[in-house]
Amino acid sequence: MRHPALLVAVLLAASVAGCGGPCPPPPKNLPAPTFTTTLGIGDVFEVLVVGEEKLPKEYRVSPDGTIDFPYIKRLPVSGLEPQEVQHRIRTQLQDAKILTDPQVSVFVKQYNSKKVNLLGQVMKPGPLPFVDGMKLVDAISQVGGFTALADTREVVIIRVVGPNKTVTAVVCVEAITDGKQPDVLLQAGDTIKINQRVI
Repeated sequence: MRHPALLVAVLLAASVAGCGGPCPPPPKNLPAPTFTTTLGIGDVFEVLVVGEEKLPKEYRVSPDGTIDFPYIKRLPVSGLEPQEVQHRIRTQLQDAKILTDPQVSVFVKQYNSKKVNLLGQVMKPGPLPFVDGMKLVDAISQVGGFTALADTREVVIIRVVGPNKTVTAVVCVEAITDGKQPDVLLQAGDTIKINQRVI
């Protein structure tokens, strides 16, 4: 847990909101998360070309999915793996006869394009930067915890599992914070919906 102080807010809200029926069991239909290293808009990475110390090293993927690389100009990179970007830069430097045998390395510094989205009864709903290993309670804590009206027994996770295909699962956060159920690993792109409990 990266924000232990905020976990207190989650626990307090859970105790206030937890006055409904029994918790559902841990979801069985939620696939294990996958981690992708493809680049997206806003991601920051470093390009090193051996022997070319004067070239800019840091690049941010622009809203149109490209970077402006010297000699190559606009280079589409969104949706590519770092190794694919490395290969494209090397190939285009060769094709333009700028370098005969360029040695290119690409290192990702920030995956700003990877987020989870929290909707509904949390203190600060909206997108949250995703980090590998992030869990559900951690994400809720980072947005300030639940509101007093949150239904902590039926938190909905919507996960993209393929092109135009999602899986929806219901998770009892109250059971997680009580130590009765395991926390849920998140995946970049997950949407977490916290509905208002029935009063």
